[in-house]
Order: sequence, then C-alpha cells, then structure tokens
Amino acid sequence: MQLAIATVCLSGTLAEKLEAVAAAGFKAVEIFENDLLSFNGGPDDVRRMLAELGLAPAVFQPFRDFEGMPEPQRTKVFSRAERKFDVMQELGCDFLMVCSNVSPDSLGGIDRAAADLHELGERAAKRGMRVAFEALAWGRHINDYRDAWEAVRRADHPAVGFVLDSFHVLSRGTDLRAIRSIPKDRIFLVQMADAPRLEMDYLSWSRHYRCFPGQGDLPIGDFMDALGATGFDGLLSLEIFNDRFRAGSARRIAVDGRRSLLFILDELRRRSGAQIQHLPAMPPRAQCLDVEFLEFALDETEAPGFEQTLEGLGFTKAGRHRSKDVTHWRQGDINIVVNTENEGFAHSFNVTHGSSVCAIALKVDDATATIERAVSLLDRPFRQAVASGELDIPAVRGLGGSLLYFIDQKGGLDRLWDVDFERLAPAEGGAGLTKIDHLSQTMRYEEVLTWLLFYTSLLHLDKTPAQAVIDPGGVVQSQVVQSPDGSFRLVLNASQSQQTLTSRFLSDAFGAGVQHIALATDDIFATVAQMKVNGIKLLPIPENYYDDLEARTDLRDEEIARLRDNDILYDREGGAEYFQVYTRDLLQGGFFFEIVERRAYQGFGAVNAPIRLAAQTQLAPHPAVPRA
Repeated sequence: MQLAIATVCLSGTLAEKLEAVAAAGFKAVEIFENDLLSFNGGPDDVRRMLAELGLAPAVFQPFRDFEGMPEPQRTKVFSRAERKFDVMQELGCDFLMVCSNVSPDSLGGIDRAAADLHELGERAAKRGMRVAFEALAWGRHINDYRDAWEAVRRADHPAVGFVLDSFHVLSRGTDLRAIRSIPKDRIFLVQMADAPRLEMDYLSWSRHYRCFPGQGDLPIGDFMDALGATGFDGLLSLEIFNDRFRAGSARRIAVDGRRSLLFILDELRRRSGAQIQHLPAMPPRAQCLDVEFLEFALDETEAPGFEQTLEGLGFTKAGRHRSKDVTHWRQGDINIVVNTENEGFAHSFNVTHGSSVCAIALKVDDATATIERAVSLLDRPFRQAVASGELDIPAVRGLGGSLLYFIDQKGGLDRLWDVDFERLAPAEGGAGLTKIDHLSQTMRYEEVLTWLLFYTSLLHLDKTPAQAVIDPGGVVQSQVVQSPDGSFRLVLNASQSQQTLTSRFLSDAFGAGVQHIALATDDIFATVAQMKVNGIKLLPIPENYYDDLEARTDLRDEEIARLRDNDILYDREGGAEYFQVYTRDLLQGGFFFEIVERRAYQGFGAVNAPIRLAAQTQLAPHPAVPRA
C-alpha cells in the first residue's frame, strides 16, 4: 500500500509543503491545483523539486464541474481537461482526480455521467494517463459513493477508476456495505479524513473541520473494515481542509498525517488479521495503568517554597537521589520528584520554561514495547546519560519539549525508588490524598489535534467529546483522553483568545505544559481541614455560587454551609457526586493543584469550570493593556 498526502493539508508555500511531506517520510504526494497556480515557476520546476525530494506526484487534483454539462459547456470542459493533461505531462503526473459536478447548469443521469467519463478516459489513455471519479457530499446530482461507482462501472474503461473519500461517505451516514463488493482494481484512490460531529452544511463542514483519522468523531474504523474487505492495496492518501492546520507548522502536521495513517492501518491489521504491505510491525497500544510520578524542574530559589507547599498538602520527603540534586516526595500512591540540578535535561527545561512540570512518568504494561511503538509512530525517543547502577528509563518527547517516561513491572523499572534513591526516614504527615486523579495540559489551539493523536495512537485511551468552557477572557476548548478504567485521565486545554487564563499560561510559563494537577481524596472535608492547618491557601469561591447551589439542589442548609466554609465546589449526576477545591496559583504562569473527591462520578465538574476560572481571574495579575 502506498501512503500519500495532499498539499492542501499543509500551510506554507508549495516548496515548504513538499519539503515537509518528504521530511515526514512520505514517498508520494497529491498536488492541489491552487498550490501549483500560486507557485513561482513552471510545472517542470516542480517536477525537478519533487525528484530532488524523492517524491512522486501521485495525483493532480481537483478537476471540477465535469460530468453532465450541456453544450456548449461540455465542449469547453473537455478542452479544459486537455489543458490539465498538458500540465500533468510537464509535472510528471499521470493521474487526474475528478469530483462530481456542483454546477447548477449540470444535467443529471448516471448514463450521461458514464458517457462523459468514458470519453475522458479515452483522452487520458491516449496520453498514458488515468482519471478517477469521486462523489462530493454536496454534489448536485451525484453525492453518494454508490452512484459515483455506478457511473464508473458503466463507463467501463480501464483508464477510468473510482475514488473513495471517507469524509464524503461518512458525513452523509451512507451505508458502507456496498464498498465491500467494489473490485479493488477499480479503486484508484482512497482519501482519508475524519471530522468532529457537527450540524452544518456539508461544504462548510468539509472546508473547515476535516482532520486526520483518529482526531475526529467519524466511524473511521468501520470505513476501514469495509475497505479492507475489498483487499485494497493501492494509494491511500490524506485530504484535509482545516483552519487549525493552516495556522500550524507544516512539518508537524505532515508527521501527524503519516502517524494517523500508520495508526489506522495498524488497527485494521489487528481487527482483520490482514497483511498490509510496507506497514511496519509494531506492538499494540500500551495499557496505561497509572501515573508513576511527576517531575518538577525548579531552580534553587523556587524549590524551598514549592517543597513547603508539598508539605502543606501532606507530602513527606521519602527519598534523595543517589547522584543528583533530586528529591522524592510521596503521599498515598502519589509520587512527586523535585529536580534542582544545575545541568542536564531538567535544568535546560527550567531555563526555557521556568519552574514547571518537566516530565510525566506513566506506569504501562510493557515499557520496551511502548517505546518501540512510539518510534514506529514517528514519536521522538529521548536518552540521556545515567550513572552506573541507575535505571535507564525509556522516554519520548512530549508536549512543549517535556518528557513522557514509561515504567513497568515487567522490566523491573518499578524498582526506581529503591535503585535510584536513598530512602529517608518517614516523617509524620499526610492530608488524606490517595492518588493522581487527572492532569491538565495547556497548549496552543492549533496543537490540540496533534497531542490528541499522539496520546490515543500510542496508548490505549478513549477520547470524550470536546467541550467549550467559558472563561472571563473568552472560550477554552477542553478535550479529555482517559484509560477505559479511569486509571489515567488527561485534559487537553486550549483557547483562541489571548485573554483567557489558558492562553496567559502559555506566555507566562514560556510555553505549553501541565497547568494543573488534580489529586484525589476519600474525604475532601478532612483533607481541606488539614491543609488549612498546614497553611495552604485555597481559591476563594463567590458567595453567589452557593446561593445558586442552594436553589438548584436539594442539599441541606448545613451541607451548603460546609461547602461554603471550605470553598468547595459541588456537582451531581444522578446519584453520583463530585467535590472539588483549588489551591491558589503556586508557580509562575498560574500552575495550581486541585483536590477532588469522587462518589461514583465520572466527569470533571464541567458545570463549575466557569466559576473556577472567574475566581482565578479575580486573583490573577491583569496583563498590561496596550496603549491606543
């Protein structure tokens, strides 16, 4: 199977797009006509550039408003096709993609479309070329892949093939069973695109919200299963129109594209047992069992205050690294590492990002297999020197240049605390915190889909529908990924507004990263009471919130008073309850801790998020307002 990507997926000039495609490891590319028209050079110049990059121009597209035109438009359409063939010859491309007609002048009828396609096939064959036809979801007469295939079948020409586009098929909810009966040699091209579920016209949906497979909500797996049943082993490409992609790095997006194809093909192979040519063998998605530790990179001035906060939260110093300026803090099953080294990765991260979380260590079923899969999916592995006798823990680069470590019991990496650290005599402490409930990472808006795919392709995680959260400075988009049993939960946050706390974190903390950590307790009232005794300052919640809570719930007056006195937020879903409280900001940029108690509750208290954001905004230093 040959993998490709269309230039329309990427930002930049044609040269920048092609360089990004090649750097991502693709060997074939679809040339979008507008990219060629805006290129400062001729088709032969593009051909030389493609050759230098080791890329084949697999498809030239799109050829619009072709079939079913009355005269004299029909004659003009075929003249236009001949000019396209001329350009393609100079380009070194032998494949023209034709999309169904949307012109109000076009005439319907499968036989009419088939006759036009047959004649186009005749003209293409004389030049040693091929054409293929796809149904646009908004096509005037042909908008169903079954009608497009029937037109191709009736055209009955070896130079005329069929194009399947997952968006055009799945957005309309069309039955997939007919795909299974299409001969694989008649499918010249399969274009892949996912999308979020939206209620809007097909054209706008397609032109702005397509995304790579695995990043959206369409049943891509069902589509791939139907395609796999045909035995298809031809050209599998990506055609994405997305406003976020147009604002992002072409190289990053191209890598995401190839990763998405590798991911869906690997999933297809596991479901069907099919042998897929040129697909690298890789282990299955890793089972994420827990967060083993979080590592903070701090300088010597920030560390004492932060460690005092950890003590206030009930953590005790459990160990000291045998060869580094690193301490281990523990409470329940929560491990926090404080790194104040003056050299090495953590130090460099601190210099670049300030005091912040520089690494997350996940407990997985098989660390070696996880890193092997990561490399197969184009993730970037990380290695640094370790002292003799210390553990070499595998890692990949994560959000904002941070690290994602993998620890397992199978390889003995879970002996970390005994091997790399000297245990300290246990001190009295504890505030009832038991485990890490969830992490929240903040990133640029155009990065969300990248990291969504990164996590879900590497780890066995499910994604929940994205939510819009109201911040006093704008809207924050929030996306959750989590393991099926809830042992690992991660919230991805981003905002297009520069005035939200989410966006201000990016500038104040020098880039994307972990903005808050939620810690679980079995008794939030006892935990809060102990933290107050220990001097922890909590985020004050407005009185109006509790007045409203009293009006919309059946909580008793004394229960409301108890929540109010402790600045605890509350939510209920049926009989399930959720309690949450927040510390004030602790590090530069607005990092904070959240304490939660779940009583059979599965969500994240989304109804309370606007209240929390407003309360934090009241306390946050306001950014300077530019002079007019």
